[in-house]
Amino acid sequence: MAKEFIVAIELGSSKITGIAGKKNLDGSISVLAIAQDNSEAYIRRGAIYNLNKTMTALINIKQRLESQLQTKIRKVYVGIGGQSILGVRNVIVRELEKDTVVTQKMVNELMDANRGMSYADKTILEAVTLEYKVDTQLQTDPVGIPCSRLEGNFLNILWRESFYKNLITCFADAKISIADMLISPLTLADSVLLEAARRAGCLLVDLGAETTTVSVYYKNILRNLAVLPLGGANITSDIATLQIERDEAERMKLEYGSAYTDNADIDKDKKYPTADGREIDSRKFIEYVEGRVLEIVENVWAQVPAEYTDKLIGGIIITGGCANMKNIDKVFRTTTHIDKIRFAKMVNQTVDATQPEVNSQDGRLCTALSLIAKGDMNCAGEPLLPPGELFDPDGKTPEPEPEPEPEIEQDDTPEPELPKKPSVLKKIGKALREFINTAISEEE
Repeated sequence: MAKEFIVAIELGSSKITGIAGKKNLDGSISVLAIAQDNSEAYIRRGAIYNLNKTMTALINIKQRLESQLQTKIRKVYVGIGGQSILGVRNVIVRELEKDTVVTQKMVNELMDANRGMSYADKTILEAVTLEYKVDTQLQTDPVGIPCSRLEGNFLNILWRESFYKNLITCFADAKISIADMLISPLTLADSVLLEAARRAGCLLVDLGAETTTVSVYYKNILRNLAVLPLGGANITSDIATLQIERDEAERMKLEYGSAYTDNADIDKDKKYPTADGREIDSRKFIEYVEGRVLEIVENVWAQVPAEYTDKLIGGIIITGGCANMKNIDKVFRTTTHIDKIRFAKMVNQTVDATQPEVNSQDGRLCTALSLIAKGDMNCAGEPLLPPGELFDPDGKTPEPEPEPEPEIEQDDTPEPELPKKPSVLKKIGKALREFINTAISEEE
C-alpha cells in the first residue's frame, strides 16, 4: 500500500526545518521524519539572502527526509514568516445616499477595492476583514442596514516580492515542488491558541532567533500582525560584546541567562567563567541580558493597538525558542500588567513521535508541526528501492530476470558472406524521403 504523509519546510533564521508527518483519523499527528540545517549563513530574519546555500540546504534536507521515509517526496508545504511579511491596516469608505440599504454587492465592492490596493514592492498575501462601520456604528455584518456612509476596515498581510522571487528560485533550482505556501503566524495560531482565548482577546508572541512575531486577536479575528527584527540572537550579540566568542556567548546565555533577577538575589561578587579561562562579572552579564529582553518585550507591547490593550482577557501566549529563557514571563507581567500568561511548548494536537527534537517540547517546532496540521495533500511519491529493483505501481513483486542460457561453442569456419539486406527502418526512411521529394516536386 502506498504511503501517505505531509511534508513541511520552515525557513527559520537559525535553522531550516523539514518535517514529515501523518495526520491520523483522531486528529493526532505521527511524526515520521525530521531534518534540520543551520541557516545562519543564508537566512536573515526569516528572509533568504544567499540563494546558492539555501538551494543546497533544501536539497540536503529533502534527501535526508527521503532516506528516513524510504519514499520519494513529490511536493512540500512551505511556511512564510519572518520579516518577509507584515500587517498593514487599511480603510475603504463609500459615501451613499441617505438611508441606502447596504447590500452584499456593496460589501463585495469594498473587499475588492481593498484587494486592489497597490503597495510598493509588496503583494497582498491575505486580507482580513476586521469590521465595518455603518455611519457611526461598528458591525461585523452590515448587510440590510440603512446608512449614508459605509466603511470597511481591513488588515492586509503583505509580503515582499523580492522574498517571493528568491524563495521560488531556490525551490525551483532544488527541484522541489511546492504544494502550497502557508502564512506561518496564522497557521501557528490555529495550532497553539484556544478558540476561547481568540474570542476573548489574546496576544500571541513567537520569540525566535532573529525575529519576534506578534499577533493580536479579539472576537476571533486577527487585529494586528507585526514582525520585530529582534530575538534571542540579539541577546547573544550583546553578551559577545564582553569580548566573548559568539558560540561561547550563546552557551553562557543558555546556562546563566535569566530575563529577570531580583536585586536582592544579585551577588555582587559572583563571576561567570568563560571558555578561555577568564571570568565575567555576573552583575554586568545580568544587565546585558535583562536590558535586551526588556527592549524586546516593550516593543512587543507597542504592537498592540490601543483599543485592545484592555481587552486581552485571554491573556498572553508565548512560544518559540527564546521563550525558554528563565523568568521571561515575569518581564511580560511587569511590562504589560497582564497576569494571565501561558507558554505554548507544543501544539494543541496530540503528537506521536520518537525524535528527541520533537519530544523535547520546547516550543521550537510548534510552527513546523502546525504546517503539518494545516496541510491536506499527500506529499508521498514512489518508494525508494535498492539499486536495480524496479518499482511496480500495482504493488506486485517484479518477476526475477531469467538467467542467461549457457553459450554453445560454434564452428569458427567463416560462412560465405551474403549481400546485406536493407533494414526495415532504412526502407521506411527511404520511402519517406521519396514521398517528401515527390510532394515538393509537385508543388513546384
